[in-house]
Amino acid sequence: MLNLGILAHVDAGKTSLTERLLHSAGVIDEIGRVDDGNTRTDTLALERQRGITIKSAVVSFPLDGVTVNLIDTPGHPDFIAEVERVLGVLDGVVLVISAVEGVQAQTRVLMRTLQRLRIPTLLFVNKIDRSGARHEAVLREIAARLTPAIVPMGTAAGLGTRAARFTPSPGPAAGALDVLTGHDDALLAAYVENTVTDTLLHGSLVAQTREALVHPVYFGSAATGAGVAALLSGIETLLPTAGGDADGPVSATVFKVDRGPAGEKVAYARMFSGTLRTRDRVPFGGDGAEGRVTGISVFGHGADTRADSVAAGRIARLTGLADIRIGDAIGEPRKAYEHVFAPPTLETVVVPGPDVHRGALHLALTQLAEQDPLIGLRHDERRRETSVSLYGEVQKEVIQATLADEYGLDVGFRETTPLCVERPVGSGQAAEFIKKDANPFLATVGLRVDPAPVGSGVDFRLEVELGAMPYAFFKAVEDTVRETLDQGLHGWQVTDCVITMTHSGYWPRQSHAHQGFDKSMSSTGADFRGVTPLVLVEALRRAGTRVHEPMHRFRVEAPADTLGALLPVLAQLAAVPETTRNRDDVCVLEGTVPAARVHALGQRLPGLTRGEGELESSFAHYAPVTHGTIPERPRTDHNPLNRKEYLLNVTRRVGG
Repeated sequence: MLNLGILAHVDAGKTSLTERLLHSAGVIDEIGRVDDGNTRTDTLALERQRGITIKSAVVSFPLDGVTVNLIDTPGHPDFIAEVERVLGVLDGVVLVISAVEGVQAQTRVLMRTLQRLRIPTLLFVNKIDRSGARHEAVLREIAARLTPAIVPMGTAAGLGTRAARFTPSPGPAAGALDVLTGHDDALLAAYVENTVTDTLLHGSLVAQTREALVHPVYFGSAATGAGVAALLSGIETLLPTAGGDADGPVSATVFKVDRGPAGEKVAYARMFSGTLRTRDRVPFGGDGAEGRVTGISVFGHGADTRADSVAAGRIARLTGLADIRIGDAIGEPRKAYEHVFAPPTLETVVVPGPDVHRGALHLALTQLAEQDPLIGLRHDERRRETSVSLYGEVQKEVIQATLADEYGLDVGFRETTPLCVERPVGSGQAAEFIKKDANPFLATVGLRVDPAPVGSGVDFRLEVELGAMPYAFFKAVEDTVRETLDQGLHGWQVTDCVITMTHSGYWPRQSHAHQGFDKSMSSTGADFRGVTPLVLVEALRRAGTRVHEPMHRFRVEAPADTLGALLPVLAQLAAVPETTRNRDDVCVLEGTVPAARVHALGQRLPGLTRGEGELESSFAHYAPVTHGTIPERPRTDHNPLNRKEYLLNVTRRVGG
């Protein structure tokens, strides 16, 4: 088994290459075209309408002694979260680059991530039949902008014509020796002693490719099939196959969730260890949930077929696990699920159309969030509004079209705004004591807020003895602290802080003589959940918080003579160029820009640079808001900032 990902920037020909690989393997008789909307992997109506991949799709084909599960992923940066979920289940990747456009901003983002995760990667330079296709220039771009550790696997000829072809080298191409000896002492010694053989070179190439130290490069055309046979040979011989002990404990990771024809959840999972069978009861997720697997489908020869079991190394579609979520581990956790790309930094409010029922919209958005957890939903009951978090404007258009096509719901959106965070400025503490200062809750809670290093998140600590009261009450305080920090003094999530519990107290279970338990005389978890937001917000108020907005690092390549027009616009958008350098007649600008202005910069760049400018941006950090008014976010909680309003809204004891 080999679980293979196809990655690329948008419009590099990923889906077309998937079709060609399936055709070459004999799985399909006719190659589908993205423009005609009849490809095997772009199955969503919206994907076919727009001609882009939005959801990852799995299709399988045999390759001599290897069964390849091919996963086609989106290329547009707005759907980078879909790519992220796939990376953790892959054995190898083919990264597609256009021979015409060359290395794009998204190509660099993907390659950096593949290198960080050490995923073995082959490079396929597509579209050599297109006018403007380049060979040596693209190789130089790859070496300069992606990685110098590349090994060309042959030569391309007839570029720009339908007769363009790729001729594989009999052995590793010239220059491969220099790259391979950098990581192979035995090969270096053989080179010094002049005893290098093709077998030794090939063995070193295989080993280093599988360790993601070097990256073989193929040229070809998905449209004509040129170079595809050589690429298939490379996939079979250079990439590592799936490992895992079929007799070991069950361990799998869910990378995709969708719904079947009856509305049931279907989980796509990669098996890393063990064998999973129908009717097996398995734990999943991190909160102790369990479920019974009622159906298993495995992939093979272009289709998924029902099976009684699935073993280590395979990918399966599982039904029966009703509460399963993307990123959940099934059985024994393999490793913590980690985000390799930045989270969304934008947010917008969904505005229902005149005939849209809010309950139906809420259900539809909840189901979309199940399929894409980074579509973070935020419900404001008071204003009866729902916000969604986003990567960009295209994602907003796709959500709108999906709601219309799949759910029959007509919606619009408010203006996209940045997702800010709050960080404490200093230290502050507060406390509420039972039966003092009009505290209506039978709970004593004291909390101190201290700032913590950037990126450290939230740490909850105790300065009181754990045995001072029942553990459930401490747990209620900690859970409520984390929940309350979702909305700070300005309504944004509070992060990078240490919250220390300094005081605790409760009334034990009491009753009137010879009578049952009396809630009015005994503390409950509700008391601690009720008083904690008041204490925490007061401590935050005394510490003070500062709002930080998301900043992107940008890189603009543009003709040098357009710099004069470009700089004033960057200043208007609050972008700060930090480095400027010229390369021939091209100027390269790097710096930071507020996330909220990236879309505007991308829209204005073509007009300022005669269509030749190229923008690359990615999340860099959060920076204090220094211009304009401090952004406020409407609260969706009971507003502990206003004690009177909060106590009116929270279920509480009448006395006290």
